[in-house]
Amino acid sequence: MKTYRKELTFRVPTRRGIINITSQVQDAIDQSGIREGLVLINPMHITASVFINDHESGLHSDYERWLEKLAPEKPYSQYAHNGYEDNADAHLKRTIMGRESVCAVTNGQLDFGTWEQIFYFEFDGKRNKRVLVKIIGE
Repeated sequence: MKTYRKELTFRVPTRRGIINITSQVQDAIDQSGIREGLVLINPMHITASVFINDHESGLHSDYERWLEKLAPEKPYSQYAHNGYEDNADAHLKRTIMGRESVCAVTNGQLDFGTWEQIFYFEFDGKRNKRVLVKIIGE
């Protein structure tokens, strides 16, 4: 069995944002030479998430509104975590959206359904953040 590791770096210019990273993950699979296996994609930060869904702007807006209702950013004083930092809402949003995604690799390609895409969801942006892509297989 072979393994391949790559880090992707993103800088979302706003506090929150969604980036389609499907092509970067596929590029890593191509670079790995692995044809059959699994790929793990996870943010290396506790205020971001990687998820799989449809690449549709209305859905992305729905996520933003829904998460803001569940864990509103302000007032900052509502959270015990917010002393030194003001990102408690980002930690909670990440918990709701999940940490990572694991995808099948078949014939050197992401083995996806018709509309599936991989997204990086940043909840506390404005600085460089890393995403780990780890591929195992043959």
